[in-house]
Amino acid sequence: SIRFTTSIQYLVSYHRLCIGKMAKLLWILIQCALINDWTGVASFTGPSHLSSLNSRVVTPIQIQIAQHDRLYKSKKQGLYMSTAAAPSDSEPMIESIGTGIKRDYKARLPLYASDITDGLNTQCLAATAFLFFACLAPAVGFGGLFAVATNGAIGTIEMVSSTALCGFIYSLFAAQPLTIIGSTGPVLAFVACLAQLAKMFSVPFLPLYAWTGLWTSGILFASSITSASNLVKYLTRFTDEIFSVLISTIFVVEAVSDVGGTFLSPASTLTKALLTLAVASTTFGTATLLKGLRNTVYFTKTIRNNISNFAPTIGVVLGSLIARSARLAHGAEALLPALTIPTQFATTCGRPWLVPLMDLPLWARWGALLPALMATVLLFLDQNITVRLVNNPRYKMKKGRREGNVLDGMHADMLIVSILTAATSVVGFPWLVAATVRSISHVRALSKYDADGEIQGTLEQRVTGMSIHTLIGSCVLFAKPRALLTQVPKPVLMGLFMYLGTSALPGNEMWERMKGLFKETKIAKKEKWSGIPSKVVNSFTLLQVACLAAMFWVKESSIGVLFPVIIALLAPLRFGLVKFGLIKKEDMDILDED
Repeated sequence: SIRFTTSIQYLVSYHRLCIGKMAKLLWILIQCALINDWTGVASFTGPSHLSSLNSRVVTPIQIQIAQHDRLYKSKKQGLYMSTAAAPSDSEPMIESIGTGIKRDYKARLPLYASDITDGLNTQCLAATAFLFFACLAPAVGFGGLFAVATNGAIGTIEMVSSTALCGFIYSLFAAQPLTIIGSTGPVLAFVACLAQLAKMFSVPFLPLYAWTGLWTSGILFASSITSASNLVKYLTRFTDEIFSVLISTIFVVEAVSDVGGTFLSPASTLTKALLTLAVASTTFGTATLLKGLRNTVYFTKTIRNNISNFAPTIGVVLGSLIARSARLAHGAEALLPALTIPTQFATTCGRPWLVPLMDLPLWARWGALLPALMATVLLFLDQNITVRLVNNPRYKMKKGRREGNVLDGMHADMLIVSILTAATSVVGFPWLVAATVRSISHVRALSKYDADGEIQGTLEQRVTGMSIHTLIGSCVLFAKPRALLTQVPKPVLMGLFMYLGTSALPGNEMWERMKGLFKETKIAKKEKWSGIPSKVVNSFTLLQVACLAAMFWVKESSIGVLFPVIIALLAPLRFGLVKFGLIKKEDMDILDED
């Protein structure tokens, strides 16, 4: 019997070993399918002394060597940059519990003291002043939109309070503190759909919102402790660019719609409409013009850099002064709407701060898992795509970073987001996630440039993030800062919105190729994709534009709840272009190079 038991144990062990080997082989084959890197068979006919090469099997390693030689030649011709595998490529999709979080904090926490000292300089002061308005304005704007979408259940006071408190906590504990969290257009669209869902099933909105958020928080927490953010390594520039241009487009469309609406509104006069246009244009134009002063030869280098760093703030001040002088000269006829912040720290509709979770029927508590799955996809992708953009090697960050790795910090930051999502859900605050435009603007405001305008490095610290959200919190709690902000006209903020949207576009290759559609290729500046047939480049660009239009349409439509699905489908679409031979792999390697 002992021998029989031993034999059974041996067979079971052997069976497990075989299954493990087959699983590993299957995973390798799936990866090969994703990157379209199947082993090929090359037939060769020639002299007899080379007959050993007939039906030679070309291995993936040999393919990579051949590709490296070809790409190296292209690099020497100035058409291609190195695509050496980043360390993130070696990360498994799922890691043991807590591994990714421990790795992120182990790399970042020893540098915490320098995260404070490195933030004590004039460039960080300028970034704080700029991002204070850049974060407060969307918070107030989104707060008003949330109030409309949720019938007052969530409003401006909840949005501004959530931005201040959650933003400060995130800056304090995040492994990538340069990321700015806030509400986004896609999140607003999802919450609006959730409110309609509550109305459809005749259940109270806030308890449904809270349970959806708690389910979402739980799934995000599970993804953080299992390092599920490693999945982001399968996303490419194709997805990043579309998402980034989408968020920029939302900011620009909001600004243009608001300013243009003053010309159409029956409550406005032509004088107010023209003044609105003048103030918004002054803010945007001043910020854009002075930001580019760094790349000129005027004044000294120190003066150029300081003026460039404070450019958005100077634009806000100048636009506000023009509006004030017009009001003093012409009275009520030139009175423009100003930034409005609630005067009392109380909920918008007078409800208790804690959401009554038990008011939702039992079936709906479990049913909230379904919209939570959609919310999880949205927050997961929104957070990680933005952090990917912030971690872009072009910003030359070093703290807690492995060279070329865009995944560093994601797992710890996802843990923070999951905890904040749970906390905001139970008090009826809006969910916050990494905000693309504000985060990129933050990083660029902290970038250091050389004489040629190329990025040399970035001021990696926590001071600006904590300071920005402390100032926002002071506007909620104290009367004097709140009274000062009421002097800032709304058109100034629209000019700042326009600046935020447009300033995030340079460096986005999709945007550069969109402009290339209208350029004469013979005399246009040579880009890294110039060696690819223009038909391929234009088709790839137009596909991205079509995806952008589809995402924008879905976000604004009655099926906005499906917006996360559209984002998730971008990665398979990109791989399908190569898989089905629509674009050659060597061309895609250049067009979609990270």
